[in-house]
Amino acid sequence: MVYISRERWNLKSTAIVQKLGEIRKVRYFRLVTLIDKLNTAVGKATSWLTITLVLTIVIDVFLRYTLSITTAASFELEWHLFAAIFLLGAAYTFKEDKHVRVDVFYDRFSDNAKAWVNLIGGLTLLLPFCAVAFWESLSFVHNSYQLGETSPQPGGLPARWIIKSTIPAGFLLLGLQGISSITKSLITITHGRK
Repeated sequence: MVYISRERWNLKSTAIVQKLGEIRKVRYFRLVTLIDKLNTAVGKATSWLTITLVLTIVIDVFLRYTLSITTAASFELEWHLFAAIFLLGAAYTFKEDKHVRVDVFYDRFSDNAKAWVNLIGGLTLLLPFCAVAFWESLSFVHNSYQLGETSPQPGGLPARWIIKSTIPAGFLLLGLQGISSITKSLITITHGRK
C-alpha cells in the first residue's frame, strides 16, 4: 500500500481541479468562438442589405419624382429590408458592444464588476426576453405561411412569411450571443480577465 501525505494529496487534488477548470474553460472558449463566428458571418452578410436598401430607396425616389411611377412593392421592400437589417444585425451589434447602453456607472466599474452586471442582466433580462420573443414569433410565422399571407396592398409583395421569419431568426441569434456574453462574463468572474 502506498501512503500519500495529506499535503501531497492536497497538491495533487488542487492540480486536478485546476486542470479540469482549464478543460472547461477551453470548452467555453470553443462555444463562445462558435457563436461569435456565426453572428459575425450573419452580421457581415446583413450589412450588405444596407446597400440594397439605399439603392432601393434611391431608385424609388427617382421613379416617383421624375417619372411619377410608384408601387406598393417598392415601399414594402424598403421596410422589409430595414426589418431584416435590424433583426438579423442586432446580435452582431451586441457582439461588437455597439448597442445602446446606459453608461452612467458602467464605464467606471472594474472588469469583474462589469462581468457581474453583464451576467445578471443577461440571465434576468436578455435571455428570458429572447426566449419569449422567439417562442411567440414561431406561431406568427407559421400562421402566415399556412395562410399564404401576402401584402394587403394591390401590387404588394407576396409571401409575407419570409420577412416574418426574420423575427425568430433574429431573436435566436441574439439569444445565442447572450449565451456567449454570459459565458465570457463567467470566465471573467472565475478566471480573471477574458
